[in-house]
Amino acid sequence: MATRSMDDWLDAYGESHQNPTNKKVHFVCVPVIFFTIVGFLWAIPAPLFTGFWACLALVFVTAYYARLSKPIALGMLVFSVICLAGLGLIASTGISVGLFSLVVFVLAWIGQFWGHKVEGKKPSFFEDIQYLMIGPAWIMGFLYRKWGIKY
Repeated sequence: MATRSMDDWLDAYGESHQNPTNKKVHFVCVPVIFFTIVGFLWAIPAPLFTGFWACLALVFVTAYYARLSKPIALGMLVFSVICLAGLGLIASTGISVGLFSLVVFVLAWIGQFWGHKVEGKKPSFFEDIQYLMIGPAWIMGFLYRKWGIKY
């Protein structure tokens, strides 16, 4: 079985994200969902340090992206570190990271499904679960193209 390139994944993902409103919704909701998933992992009691499971998962997430595109992986690593820092700030206020993540996760998915209703196409992950990982890379790819960075 041939491995898809990052361009193949991003092009295929982009097919169900053509409507300008849906694109805007995704540019907000996809990073928020990524953040909240990291938050869920952060909230799991950890053996070594707070956020251990989130950090461990992000090692594998970064490796997944690196297999497809090292520049995208680097951008996602930077975003992952920002997520961890943001979760640390939330935790330092005494707010439950797990509860916060749950509420925001649900709201972001409502936005995503509304965006796809506007688009008139089902979410890509119904076709292949890997699209859940491609969504954040699609946003990063857009930013890279805008900034003239090759991936």
